[in-house]
Amino acid sequence: MKLARREFMQVLAAASAAGLALGRHAEADAASAQQGLYDAPPFGNVSLLHFTDCHAQLQPLYFREPSVNIGVGALAGKLPHLVDEAFLKACGIPPGTAPAHAFTSLDFETAARRYGRVGGFAALATLVKQLRAQRPGALLLDGGDSWQGSATSLWTRGQDMVEACKLLGVDVMTGHWEFTYGMERVKQLIGELAGRVDFVAQNVATADFGDPVFKPWVMREIAGVKVAIVGQAFPYTPIAHPRFLVADWTFGIQEENLQKQVDAARAKGAAVVVLLSHNGMDVDLKLAGRVRGIDAIFGGHTHDGVPLAIAVANAGGKTLVTNAGSNGKFLGVMDFDVKSGRVADYRYRLLPVFADQIVPDAPMQELIAKLRQPYEARLTEPLAITDGLLYRRGNFNGSWDQLVCDALMQVQDAPIAFSPGFRWGGTLLQGDAITREALMGQLAITYPWATVTEMSGETIKGVLEDVADNLFNPDPYYQQGGDMVRVGGLQYRCSPNEAMGRRISDMRLDGKPLDAARKYKVAGWAPVAEDAGKAPGVKPVWEVVETWLAAQPNGRVSSRRIDTPELGGVGA
Repeated sequence: MKLARREFMQVLAAASAAGLALGRHAEADAASAQQGLYDAPPFGNVSLLHFTDCHAQLQPLYFREPSVNIGVGALAGKLPHLVDEAFLKACGIPPGTAPAHAFTSLDFETAARRYGRVGGFAALATLVKQLRAQRPGALLLDGGDSWQGSATSLWTRGQDMVEACKLLGVDVMTGHWEFTYGMERVKQLIGELAGRVDFVAQNVATADFGDPVFKPWVMREIAGVKVAIVGQAFPYTPIAHPRFLVADWTFGIQEENLQKQVDAARAKGAAVVVLLSHNGMDVDLKLAGRVRGIDAIFGGHTHDGVPLAIAVANAGGKTLVTNAGSNGKFLGVMDFDVKSGRVADYRYRLLPVFADQIVPDAPMQELIAKLRQPYEARLTEPLAITDGLLYRRGNFNGSWDQLVCDALMQVQDAPIAFSPGFRWGGTLLQGDAITREALMGQLAITYPWATVTEMSGETIKGVLEDVADNLFNPDPYYQQGGDMVRVGGLQYRCSPNEAMGRRISDMRLDGKPLDAARKYKVAGWAPVAEDAGKAPGVKPVWEVVETWLAAQPNGRVSSRRIDTPELGGVGA
């Protein structure tokens, strides 16, 4: 791990010499900055590139990392649950640098204006080509959540992202939000990938006979070395999303079957076996200690950008656990030195994709322009201007979440609002236009209906307790990977280290304790019921929020007062 950390810092330290430290406003030459930032010398003889959770973001954006990421149980105070100064110290990253900005929320707005946007498939394509030129035969792995998260992905039902991923050169992928387009659409799009991209998931089976729905793993050869990539789709898909979308399929972690697949790959001569996972990093860390024979886990789902490969001991030796962030912001590079049929050494880097410091790939730019052209006017229409930073990412409300809750409450005349604890969605800086594209980047799902429900105070507490257990259960296998439900209008205390049923307390509305027996109107969105979209007068959430934006004085959205809970039993 020390070697991986040193290599990572050496690569990023070159940025200053290349002009990146001057920032984009100093007009640093993109080609020179690119050369300094991404001159990552190859190592060994087998290389795997990895991105995950891009959430259909084809264009560069800003993305603020969390300032609150609470770990419980054995992972309290450890990666990936370290933020800001503690994160920099653990990873050996100097404060005030480009990597410090990429991996933390520190001084975010100032640093964002200095270092520019991140991600975007044109910049990502440039890096993939550059790294592959240095590493012949390197495979590109897509950890899932690629087909959902933007207006164009929703409007084309994932078609734009399939085209972009084919051009990017993805070799193997697994899935999560992809499944929210429904079983038939998923099978159709995977059919279009045939011969180009392998979709793997060992933990998805038919509900009737338990037959595999997808290939559990594939074998590829790099420099004469057999490499097996096993797929692990999001295990809680039918729970986290409407069940009817995947009614004929079962999911789950399926640890026993995973061991069988790893053993089968080894029996077929695989010298390297990796797991392409959408479990979430906490689950992967536990899994790594229980399943033998996996050299590395390339993880996703929880959006944790962790620049170190964490070694976990198990009965077969050790497994390296990685997680490559989200929104196209990072590209993971794993170099293995394989000798005598086994991994002898490795180097791992997680490279931030600083879009304004990279020469964009022309063919990818052309494809993106073509994909966007039919929708350009709708995408770029300004709906309002934000007078404060709008972000979403953290255990509790971000300012984007608060905006959505405020809109739900005011338009639907409810004193309380719930909004799902989604982790995807870009960041807007103060003074930026809230375009339809930016708004849809927070709301674009296939079950978007806005609702108003009467709930008793007791039921409201039950909802909060249930979601809190999904997030803060000390056993990672009982965590479902989202963040806490976002709450508008309601104040409460959250004690993550308490037991189920005791984490939520002191619930108040307008300063008064919530009455367990009284009914309250609660606005929300993203219902899982199959017929939710058929209710009279029901609207998709983006229409509700657009109505609210249109009513803001002078077309400007003021800074949000964020309804974050009081925390109990958690260190500062």
